[in-house]
Amino acid sequence: MPDSDTVYIGIDPTAGRRPIHYAVLDGRLRLVAMGQGDLESVLAAVGAYESAVCAVDAPQSPNGGLLARPEVRVRYGLRPEATTWSQFKVCEYQLRQHGIGIYNTPLDAAAAKRWMRLGWVLYERLRGIGYGLFRPDGARPPRSFVEVHPHACFTVLLGHFPYRKNTLEGRLQRQLILADCRVEVPDALETLEEITRHRLLTGALEFHSLLTHDQLDALVAAYTANLAATQPARTTWVGDEAEGRIVVPVDKMKEKYTR
Repeated sequence: MPDSDTVYIGIDPTAGRRPIHYAVLDGRLRLVAMGQGDLESVLAAVGAYESAVCAVDAPQSPNGGLLARPEVRVRYGLRPEATTWSQFKVCEYQLRQHGIGIYNTPLDAAAAKRWMRLGWVLYERLRGIGYGLFRPDGARPPRSFVEVHPHACFTVLLGHFPYRKNTLEGRLQRQLILADCRVEVPDALETLEEITRHRLLTGALEFHSLLTHDQLDALVAAYTANLAATQPARTTWVGDEAEGRIVVPVDKMKEKYTR
C-alpha cells in the first residue's frame, strides 16, 4: 500500500502540435498540480516526487505481435490461420471486444503514429529517472507507471459512451464524472450560469470553471492511477504483460458499451 506522501500523476501526450498535459493528485484526490509543457518540462515536474504512480495515455511499448501468433490467437477465440486483429495488441483487441474504440499499435514500429512514438520516448525517460512498471500483483518500485486510455476510463465510469470530448457537453460531462469520483475539480455546473443571452450575443463567454479536454484526460488518468494503487479491487486490467496492459477504473466491465 502506498504511503501518505504518494502522489498520482496522469500524463496526456500529444503529437507535438499541442503541449503535453499532466495532473497530480494526492491520496485524497486533491489537486496538487496541473500543467502543460514540452517533454523536458513535464519530466522535470513528475521527477520532483519521490513516491508516485504515473498513468500515461499512450501504449507503453511497440506491438509485440502476440495476436499474429496462431497459438495466442486460439487462446483468445480467434482463428489461428486468419490475420484479423494481428495489427492490434491484446489489450487493444480486448477493449474493442467491449465496444470501446481505441487506436491500434501497428506491428511495424516505424508506421506508428507520432504521438505513440513520443509515448515510447516518455516511458523510456521515466525509466531513466527511476520509474518502473506498475504490477498489480507484485512488489513495485516507489515510482511506477501504468498505461491508461482516458476514453475507456470515462466510458466505464459512465457506463456508456460519453459525448465527444471536444464539445461543451462532453467537457461538462467528464468534469461531472470526476466530481462524482470525488476528484477535486471545479463545479462544472457553474459554467451553465455563465451562459446568458447577453454573453452569447456579445461573444463574451468565458468558461473559467470548465477544464479543457486535455486536462480532463490527465485527471482521469491520475484518478485511475490512484485506484490501481489504493483500491485495486475496483480496477480491471486488460492485455498481456508481455506487450503491455491497460488499466480501467471499474471492477467489472460491461459485456458491451454503447451510446
